[in-house]
Parts: sequence; structure tokens; C-alpha cells
Amino acid sequence: MELTYTTKKQISVENYVDLISSTSLKDRRPLNDYERIEQMLKNASLTVTAWDGKELVGIARSVTDFAYCCYVSDLAVRGAYQKKGIGKKLLQITKDNIHNNAKIILLAAPQAEEYYSHIGFEKHKAAFVSSGVFVI
Repeated sequence: MELTYTTKKQISVENYVDLISSTSLKDRRPLNDYERIEQMLKNASLTVTAWDGKELVGIARSVTDFAYCCYVSDLAVRGAYQKKGIGKKLLQITKDNIHNNAKIILLAAPQAEEYYSHIGFEKHKAAFVSSGVFVI
């Protein structure tokens, strides 16, 4: 298996939905809302993808200022390709594209919590997530 990793290849909504549908993120993303998915892909600051031929097998999609912080919105690897170092490689390429001292931040799906500590991430106790409604 020879995979191609790139930051330059545009992916379609269909590619994204197909990939995410094969992962534990499937219930955490609005996969039936193609318009919203299109905006998510279009407005990401940095997208690293892994391809096996023409098949999208992995993605690290981030919002970043490239200098101080990088929020990884999606890290997903197609089920059949997991446990082969693809997720780690996607994160390494992400890191290679931002400032050396920039922090990578992400929210782990419950099934992936142990994975991130295994590859060197530290759990943070003071993160907050809005449900979309908050008082100003």
C-alpha cells in the first residue's frame, strides 16, 4: 500500500461524507447537510489528505492562524486503514505546515481519547464547548 499525502488536493463533499461515514465521527458531523459540509471544507485553513489511488482514506482538517494555534476540526481515517500510522502522519504534516511552536488543539471523540495521549497529546481540563447558544 503506497499512500499519497497532500495539502493541495481539493476534496468534494461526496469524498468527505464517504470517508467520515466510515469512521466514529459519522454521528458527530452534519453529513446530511451538504451545504454546511461544503462551507466546512471551503473555510478550513489547512486540509491534509491521504489517498490510496483515487480513494480518500484520511483527513486532518484544521482552522489555524499558522503561528500560535491550530484547531484540528477533523482527524479521520477510513476504518480499513486505521492502526497503520496514517492519523499520526496526517498530524505530522499538519504540524510541518504551521509554526514550530504553535499548539495543536482538538476535541477527541470518546473512542479516540486514548489514541491522542498515546501519540503525545496532553489532556486539558479547562476546555469549553458552546452548544451554539450562550448569554452575552
